[in-house]
Amino acid sequence: MRWPRAPAPWSPRTSPGRSCHWRTASSPWREAVPSRAGAARAGAGQRGRSMWRDAVLVAGKDLRIELRSRVVVNQVAPFALLVLLLFAFALGPDRGALARGAPGMFWLAVLFAGVLAVQRSVAVEAGEGTRDGLLLSGLDPAGVFLGKVAAVAVELVLLEAVLTAGVVVLFGSAVHSPLVLVGASLLGTAGLAAVGVLYGSLSAGLRVRETLLPLLLLPVAAPVLLAGTRAWQLALGTAPKGAGDPWMGLLVVFAAVYLALGVVMYGTLQEAW
Repeated sequence: MRWPRAPAPWSPRTSPGRSCHWRTASSPWREAVPSRAGAARAGAGQRGRSMWRDAVLVAGKDLRIELRSRVVVNQVAPFALLVLLLFAFALGPDRGALARGAPGMFWLAVLFAGVLAVQRSVAVEAGEGTRDGLLLSGLDPAGVFLGKVAAVAVELVLLEAVLTAGVVVLFGSAVHSPLVLVGASLLGTAGLAAVGVLYGSLSAGLRVRETLLPLLLLPVAAPVLLAGTRAWQLALGTAPKGAGDPWMGLLVVFAAVYLALGVVMYGTLQEAW
């Protein structure tokens, strides 16, 4: 009598009707890795969209406040033009001296006006309960920072257009390289707005913020003043060609560094208010 053969030990390779869960394509472990990576990418993309959406909201809010109050138009712009006029009187009637000094005078006026614009931006958030409401709103701190930088930058760009006309009229300057002039102005404005909002937020919770902000901002913004002046000398034809290239690079680095610092640190500064 022949006894039936005993079944072979179970094996993931030989057992019929069964599959090895860690070897098949339908394994939960194999599917978990791409799903988690996809979720991480989706979360990062959603956070990025939320950051830019919040930046647009904050920038629109600050610009609407400025349109209603007209502080930049009624106070900052006349102050900057007065600075240019006083510098023109100080340099005297020498047309050569006026042409050589025009780039530096322009950026000094922009720097002083930028301090006032940043102080105005900080004062907007200093109202009763405004800062607490901003913290409780759930807005991305990086988006809040970028929005305030964008609002200050827009105000400064419009102001610079007026100051450029003032430089042409008061200093008798002629624009030889419009692209260099526009590029240097935009890069310098971005860097100045970024560092201004960052240090303005640092001094926002202090009673002496009106006097502390210029002391903090002016020394740090010196690279913008220097690089912008050198680039404008090339744009106005008072420097040889190619002399402004390194200074344009410095403006790019300055703006990128302070924009990155603000995106990373603004949440901590908000909590310190």
